[in-house]
Amino acid sequence: MKRITLIFWMLIVLIAFLLNLFGLMHVMPLFITMPLLFLSILFALWTFNNRNRFKGFQKKRMW
Repeated sequence: MKRITLIFWMLIVLIAFLLNLFGLMHVMPLFITMPLLFLSILFALWTFNNRNRFKGFQKKRMW
């Protein structure tokens, strides 16, 4: 599952980057492609950072 999410987000970032290049060539509106690129990078980094989070030590019960 981790490999699938890695490939998925890399593909989304690559597509957004290519769309941004089209925006820089004035083929597509730049005000649409820039937020797409930003959001794809943001969600990709958020997903990669959120995978292995330390959840703390388990408190032992005295009972």
